[in-house]
Amino acid sequence: MTGTPDTRTARRRYVTVCVLFWLPLGLSIAPLVLLFTERGMTMVVIAGFFAAHSVTAAALELPTGGLADVLGRRTVLAAAGLLNLAALTLLGLGTTPWLLGLGMALMGAGRALSSGPAEAWYVDTVQAHDGPDAELRTGLARGGSATSAALAVGTLLGGALPWLLGLGPDLGSRLSGSTSGLVLPLSLPMLLGAAVEIVFVLYVLTALPEPPRPAATLRDVLRGIPATVADGLRLGGRDALVRRVFLSAGAAGSALAALELLTPGRAAALTGASESGAVLFAALACAGFVCAAVGSHLAPLTARLAGSGERAVTVGLGAGAGGLLLLGATAAFAGAGSMVLAAVGFGLVHLGLGAAEPNENDLLHRRVARSGRATALSVQSLTLQLVAGLTGLIIGVLPSGPLPWLLGGAVMLAGTLLWVHRGGTTSPVPRATPRPDAVPSPPSDGPYRRRGEARR
Repeated sequence: MTGTPDTRTARRRYVTVCVLFWLPLGLSIAPLVLLFTERGMTMVVIAGFFAAHSVTAAALELPTGGLADVLGRRTVLAAAGLLNLAALTLLGLGTTPWLLGLGMALMGAGRALSSGPAEAWYVDTVQAHDGPDAELRTGLARGGSATSAALAVGTLLGGALPWLLGLGPDLGSRLSGSTSGLVLPLSLPMLLGAAVEIVFVLYVLTALPEPPRPAATLRDVLRGIPATVADGLRLGGRDALVRRVFLSAGAAGSALAALELLTPGRAAALTGASESGAVLFAALACAGFVCAAVGSHLAPLTARLAGSGERAVTVGLGAGAGGLLLLGATAAFAGAGSMVLAAVGFGLVHLGLGAAEPNENDLLHRRVARSGRATALSVQSLTLQLVAGLTGLIIGVLPSGPLPWLLGGAVMLAGTLLWVHRGGTTSPVPRATPRPDAVPSPPSDGPYRRRGEARR
């Protein structure tokens, strides 16, 4: 496929890529831990699997961002799909700790490869077609909505498939018996996700055209990646707006860590049993993704009503901080009123983060050159993951009750204050001079831009 798609076509393809990439990962959310348990893994081993995912993703985040800027968005995005295909296959069929751990590590590598190329492709394509001042926020918002919707649908479907097998006469037992225990009912969401990954890779390779890049040898790639990564890190140091975007991603990471670590236990305490608590948590997770999708969809309207993208970020982050503080305030109380307020707070966090992210990304893409766009997105994603990990460690040693929630709320509030009294306009930043030893890239379609989310 050749030629640059028009804005509407690029937007549609970007949304499709978001759905196809995140749907398989959504399918794995509900059954993953239960599948590990069914395979005989202890909680210590399961924690090790998740650590392998996080460490791999964090270690590869910046190098793979640089790789997308050197080799191209389509190539790296297709590689992410292939890694996730292998990961989901191993997780669905693996029976030993090392195979399951390898699957989680491969998923972490796929996550690192994916954080930036699709969005960078969309921004590159729109600016190539409409110029450096092209409207980006609508497409970024729709991509965020599509991501959240795919995760919501995947979470419900991934939880429902094993349950539906149990409705029939011994369907689950016959499936396990006919495969000598290789395929369990809990394996099906993973294998379905692997099938979707095949569609994702084929779509990326056929629907995301890019302008030709200068031929790069292996030596060029290895030399160009560190230079691009260093430029991305320096960008956050010399540009105050980009630095605020990166720090805001860290605040969002703290909020997400609090929700993911504290909500399951609170749900189990509410229902009185871990099994019913898991069902409630799956429903809450789905509702949270829906709220995030609504927030992303409303991001352009939020910017118009607030008067600027920066004020819209303030509103979104402030809403998220308020939601976490509400969850903290209700943590020590029981009763129907407390439950309703906690549910409102849970939804408010996702709604606020969903509204803030497209506006942050719009600002970022207008400040970052095409040659370093994917790297900037990776820096943002890395900041989110590192702060989320640190918040999780602190929450682990805090006493149960309001305090862990209030920690996440305080970090979100600090992220909100970064944007207070900053005005609604941002002066342009002169384009950075390319390093002489960096791999050459095609001419940028426009001035520095603003960057966007990283969600998991």
